Amino acid sequence: MLGIIAWVILGAVAGIIAKLIVPGDQGGGLNIATIILGIVGAFVGGGLYSFITEGTVVLPVAAGFNFPSIITAVVGAIIVVAIWELVSKLFNK
Repeated sequence: MLGIIAWVILGAVAGIIAKLIVPGDQGGGLNIATIILGIVGAFVGGGLYSFITEGTVVLPVAAGFNFPSIITAVVGAIIVVAIWELVSKLFNK
């Protein structure tokens, strides 16, 4: 149960920071989309980190709410938000 709460909190923090960093039309603030983008970003960031360090993609496990986890989740969330912006621009033309 605490792992799920940690993922939601980490996802919220990563999503908000990523939305502030990536330029675009996405709204700021804390909502369910921000949390989901942050959680997906944490998975993407964790997968990329394991690929870079170990050479294989391993599904990340909740490592806790610490600085390296936040940085990894934010980097992944930035990638996810940037891809989301590109896809939404392609389909909104």
